[in-house]
Amino acid sequence: MAHEIIALIAQYGLLLVFLNVLAAQAGVPVPAVPTLVVAGALAAGDRLSLAGIVAAALVGSLLGDLAWYQAGRRYGAEVMRTLCRISLSPDSCVKQSELRFQRWRGQVLLVAKFVPGLSMLAPPLAGAMGLPPRNFVLLDGLGALLWAGVAVALGYAFAGEVDRVLDAVANAGTLAIEVAAALLAAYVAAKWWRRERLLRSLRMARIDAEELGRAIAADRAPVVIDVRSAVARQLDDRVIPGALLVDAERIVQAVVAIPFDRELVVYCNCPNEVSAAHAAQALMAHGYRRVRPLQGGLDAWEAAGYVVQRLASAEMAGSGQGVDGSVPTAI
Repeated sequence: MAHEIIALIAQYGLLLVFLNVLAAQAGVPVPAVPTLVVAGALAAGDRLSLAGIVAAALVGSLLGDLAWYQAGRRYGAEVMRTLCRISLSPDSCVKQSELRFQRWRGQVLLVAKFVPGLSMLAPPLAGAMGLPPRNFVLLDGLGALLWAGVAVALGYAFAGEVDRVLDAVANAGTLAIEVAAALLAAYVAAKWWRRERLLRSLRMARIDAEELGRAIAADRAPVVIDVRSAVARQLDDRVIPGALLVDAERIVQAVVAIPFDRELVVYCNCPNEVSAAHAAQALMAHGYRRVRPLQGGLDAWEAAGYVVQRLASAEMAGSGQGVDGSVPTAI
């Protein structure tokens, strides 16, 4: 079987490169770099066109990324939440992408494909943040060209070593295919287990929207803290009235004026309240004992019929301030 697969790569290399890259950018968990490296090695032996390989990879990448970009433009934060929900790394998939985009804006597309996770999330995030289509195509195209060029160049430069690996795969027959499939399955299983361990470690007492609403109505309101990033607030400008706006990375510094015996409720709009749970753990480690994430986050609060406010542009980047610009004290 391995001989046949290698023969197919040599015969239909450009089509396979295009389909592999397109599938990878569309979200199918199939690596594209090994295919590009092998294609580069075949180009060194004049069995494939070097320019054709790069062009096929560029077109496949742009088509897949443009689909996610348009989805981000149309559906915004909902697309990001969906991607995070199905991600094998829910603790960092959207959060780290938001932070990188906040720092680098559209230029992050130039290196996105070299960063695990960011490659998939950067295009819809760019669309959701309103990056103009022309800028997206230019930056994403340059990033795809750089990424594909590096992989193909490695295969071209080390064609002899790649050929020896291919010969070994061919001589191993179906065993090599089975080993490769087993390694891929082990990788996915390890990522899934890491996800499950993370979610279990973050299991703690939550407060639901109804209980929080009753506490606020009874004039015994806890300090409510929005721990989303500034980019997340731009994607979704809803906020619970009176909430303290704090980036989760700086939450301990932002609550120094709040006594340790106050009740704190932290919320986000991420699956499983991951960011809120991380923030709650940081607060508890700092000495706060009455800390609970809001179960279901913003979506659950609004679904329960409670009022949400919309942030002005100046407030979206606020850190350590309430929705009205005030800084909570020991009330």
